[in-house]
Amino acid sequence: MLASWPDLLRLLAIPAFAWVAYRDVRTRRVPNRTWYPLAALALLLLAWELGPVLLSGPATLAERRLLLGTALSVGIVVPLSYGFWLVGGFGGADAKAFFVVAVLFPVYPHYALWELGVAWLPSQLPVVRTTLGVFSLTILSNTVLAGAVYPFVLAGRNAVAGRVSPAMFVARPVSAADTVREYGTLLHFDDRRLRDVRSLSTLRSYFSYRGLDLDALRMYLQYRGLTLAELRADPDRYRDPATLPAEPNDPGGGVVPDGGDPGAATPPDTEVQTGDATEGEAYDDPWGAERFLADIEGSAYGTTPAGLREGLDALATEETVWVSPGIPFLVPLFVGLVVSLTLGDVLFALLGLAGLL
Repeated sequence: MLASWPDLLRLLAIPAFAWVAYRDVRTRRVPNRTWYPLAALALLLLAWELGPVLLSGPATLAERRLLLGTALSVGIVVPLSYGFWLVGGFGGADAKAFFVVAVLFPVYPHYALWELGVAWLPSQLPVVRTTLGVFSLTILSNTVLAGAVYPFVLAGRNAVAGRVSPAMFVARPVSAADTVREYGTLLHFDDRRLRDVRSLSTLRSYFSYRGLDLDALRMYLQYRGLTLAELRADPDRYRDPATLPAEPNDPGGGVVPDGGDPGAATPPDTEVQTGDATEGEAYDDPWGAERFLADIEGSAYGTTPAGLREGLDALATEETVWVSPGIPFLVPLFVGLVVSLTLGDVLFALLGLAGLL
């Protein structure tokens, strides 16, 4: 037989994770209900394989490896993913994805390709297996390697356009007017800072600088009932906190809208306080940033009043800004899953070729 029924059913995860990766690219959001059928499949297959072993006790070496591998998979990958989520290294969907992976792929599956009788195919998949035999760790390792390629892809695109600097690895130029249709973080590298790199401290700033999350920007615009075009057309007026709406809108979650800017569908009865703003006037709370963040539930993706003000100042005055798109982590996870099911553990293979194993 080509593979056991549990291993064949595990292949259903491939189209599911392909769809999840597509959603991550398009919206950076994956509905919670996405994980329910995958989690159910994972638990069903785990019970299918472990049930007889637990009832009768592990009698063979393969059964003992199955128990140990499952314990290590769940005991290492689940806490590790949860820890990354706690410190902000993973999004919620990323952590849930690895929870599923830890249970669905605890040990290496086995696909006997020699059964197909095709000479040019390898005899079995995955080709490269680790000594420990915890398959979810292989998927995690390959995912990290796939994600590490992304900054170089971004740098290549910037290099082709003639933008050569350390910033080319972390950001790309975007029209300020188009930022409401982008996902990522507004870094605002101006041309001088982009090219004039002469010290380690300046170099470090490219990788430590935190700007305005564009989800928070969309929440702010929705809250005020403004489009970005309106804000850019009259920034001196809207910098005045007295122009905040008397009855602000629900800011939503910062999702890119289907057509138009956030704020375009403002209810017609929204009252706006009008202030006597003058150009260059200083306010205690420019742009109403502090009031906005105090009014909404949650933290608006970690946005601070100072960060929101700085981002709005840049969007109001500049034509091109720099956006760090971040890594939609479920995309390298899908790549890591496919590579793991075929080639196997890439890092283990590279260490073997280097003679370190």
